Amino acid sequence: MLIPQAFAQTTGAAAGAGPLGMFASIAPLLLVFVVFYFLMIRPQQRRMKAMQAAVNAVKKGDSVVTAGGILGRVTKVEDTIVEIEIAPNTRVRVVKATLTDVTGAGTAKPAND
Repeated sequence: MLIPQAFAQTTGAAAGAGPLGMFASIAPLLLVFVVFYFLMIRPQQRRMKAMQAAVNAVKKGDSVVTAGGILGRVTKVEDTIVEIEIAPNTRVRVVKATLTDVTGAGTAKPAND
């Protein structure tokens, strides 16, 4: 009978810590989440918004890179499709969403030029 009494005494002491003890145990997790949000999640969201804006504003003459690594110059823009010239007289139609980099006109040459 000595063991259950000792167990009852330790559980009573832990329960007496109250809400302050619970907050103290959760505070480090909250701090890690806040730091993670400001150092990783928020900057990534900003980069994604900037990339979406650049893809939506792509125009004829811009140099682009696709997700597959194809470099070229935009020759025609439609709603969801972009036609890029990857070599002289060689044009490829790609989906706008697959563009990973958009630079201004004349900053990069098409391949084989």
